[in-house]
Amino acid sequence: MLKEKIQNSLNKQLNMELFSSYEYLAMSAYFKEKNLDGFSHWFAVQSQEEYGHAMKIYDYINQANGKVKLTKIDEPNANWKTVIDVLKETYQHEKKVTAAINSLVDLAISLKDHATNNFLQWFVSEQVEEENTALNILEKLKLIADSKDGLFLLDRELGQRAVTSKG
Repeated sequence: MLKEKIQNSLNKQLNMELFSSYEYLAMSAYFKEKNLDGFSHWFAVQSQEEYGHAMKIYDYINQANGKVKLTKIDEPNANWKTVIDVLKETYQHEKKVTAAINSLVDLAISLKDHATNNFLQWFVSEQVEEENTALNILEKLKLIADSKDGLFLLDRELGQRAVTSKG
């Protein structure tokens, strides 16, 4: 049975992952409106991946005989001025998720909850990849600046992202 403090924190993280899925779906819609189908596809896949992360936490809470508590999901931002603004927000969001995961790990360690700490290590590694990927796309956008050709090529590259079941 999960201790109440860790259970509450896991439920908060579950909600954060669901919000991430919702936010990335809003970003996908933004790019669809801009006819940047590759970016739209990349963010739609990212939304699915974040939903998978939420389900990992959902399953863990249930497996550890805890109680899942779903809460209200805030409305995501949908008013970006530029493609770079979207990627800046993406990178900042991933840094926020990393901080939340690290706090969960710290809590699990302080409570000597070795099973939860072990479970969370997958998320620690995943967040290194998530931050790196968001930053990489952001840096590419900065590099191409206002080049429509560069944006076209990056859009095509992002459209090649395959759906994975790693979530």
